[in-house]
Amino acid sequence: MIWKALSLYTNCESPAVVVLSGSMEPAFYRGDVLFLTNGDSPIEIGEIIVYKIKHREVPIVHRVMRTHTDKETGKQYILTKGDNNNVDDRGLYAKNQLWIEREHIFGRVYGFVPYVGLITIIMSDYPKIKYLVLAALCVMSLFESEQ
Repeated sequence: MIWKALSLYTNCESPAVVVLSGSMEPAFYRGDVLFLTNGDSPIEIGEIIVYKIKHREVPIVHRVMRTHTDKETGKQYILTKGDNNNVDDRGLYAKNQLWIEREHIFGRVYGFVPYVGLITIIMSDYPKIKYLVLAALCVMSLFESEQ
């Protein structure tokens, strides 16, 4: 319920995400937990956003490099780039897509906690560790005495 309440409060499907790559170093490192919000105000250049592209499972955390607003429709178009990358993200976007749109944006970063998400990454990269931890928790719960 807490997660759902945070989602409603931040207007964001997922109010926190873990950085999975080094593309945003030195701003964020692998394992940092980012806190997200998603307001209606226009996206600004320099802002760090999390976006998701169709047919890509994992959201991407990158900085806004350029924006463009269509004068007729009022629709905002955004170009992003990882701080540690040499080129912009057009190679990551869907085929023939040059900009991302507002509906692709998952959230806007407003805070972070360094390295806390490494636990999640380790559990994903090494599933045997995850099962070992789960087994240990089960064994501990069997021998826990109630008072």
